[in-house]
This record gives sequence, structure tokens and C-alpha cells, in this order.
Amino acid sequence: MPKPSREQQVLVEQLKQVAQGLAETFAPFCEVVVHDLLHADHSIVAIHNNLSGREEGDPTTELGLARIADKTCPQVIANYANQFADGRQVKSTSIGIKDSGGRYVAALCLNVDLTLFGTLQNMLGQFVSTGDTSGMKESLDPPGADGIRQRIDQFAARLATTPRALKASERRALMSELRESGSMEVRRAMEIVALHLGVSRATVYNDAR
Repeated sequence: MPKPSREQQVLVEQLKQVAQGLAETFAPFCEVVVHDLLHADHSIVAIHNNLSGREEGDPTTELGLARIADKTCPQVIANYANQFADGRQVKSTSIGIKDSGGRYVAALCLNVDLTLFGTLQNMLGQFVSTGDTSGMKESLDPPGADGIRQRIDQFAARLATTPRALKASERRALMSELRESGSMEVRRAMEIVALHLGVSRATVYNDAR
């Protein structure tokens, strides 16, 4: 095999830096691997947050071989189901890197171990679940609060924006609508509006003038 060009070497080296940054950001849940596709039999040149048990110098994967064989293979394949050798379920993303000639020279692979997230999801589900053994129901929200928030959401949707992105003039128009609908008669209405818009109560009072 011909010696890699200077351009190809630089691409691989720069990709290693990207991999390190991603690995430090998403540690310890995401394995980040750099493959040098010019050397398929020992393509792994960097592996961070090692979850798969592989090592530098290990060969490329089936996807790597597909890219080597066919430069029209998709450059980005995101969030596909994968599996570690021990059976753990994985969500993977693979990004192929081409040189100026269109040849695949490297790949950046992200492998997220879903096992821990599944356990965490179950724990959170148990934590946020509520029982109804007493038959009692209670709400700390003032009656009518949901109606106010719904009207705000509908107003923002008509403007193709979100409540927290409303401009001052739009907030003033919103407050006019809320007054006309009687929504501002709800207990703590100003506080409810302020929280939903992400502004201070003073701002809401000013917009309501």
C-alpha cells in the first residue's frame, strides 16, 4: 500500500484531537474511536472511554471495510443500533472522513452504552411515580393556571415562536389578549405569566400597562 500523503496524515491526526475533546465531554458513557482506514488490519489509532474492550492496533469494523471498498458509502451514519461483544446494547454514530480526492481515510465512531441509561431510566421512573392509595388528589397550581399557559403557548405558536422568545411588543399584545379573556383574574396570574415567559414579574406588570 502506498505511503499516506501529508494531507491524509494530517486529517487522521486532527481527528484524534476531535475524538479526545468529545471523549472528555461525554465521559464515561460514550466510547470514542478513531480508525485509520488506510490501514484496515490495524485501523484503531485512538480509543477513549474504552467500553468495548478493544485496543489500539485492532482491525476496522464491517462499516470501515464498506467505506474502504466504496467511497459512495454514506459519510454520516447516526444513531444506529449496535452491540458490544458481551451483548450490551449500544447506540452508535460513525462519521467517515475523506481526503480532497474523495477517498475515505479515517472514521470517527461514537458508541454509547445504553445499559446504564436503561438502569437510570428505571430508577427515575420509580422516583417520579406517585401512588394513589389514599384516593386524594391535590394540586399546588392555582385553578386556571393551565389555561393561562395554554393561551400563551397558542399565542406564541401563531407567531411561529416560543413563549420565552416573544419580543416586548408581542408580550404587550399577549397581555391584552389575556386581559380580554379574563385570564388575568386567576390568582397569581402575573407570577404564572412571568414564569412561563421566563421574565420578571416587573416586566409582566410593565407589559400589562
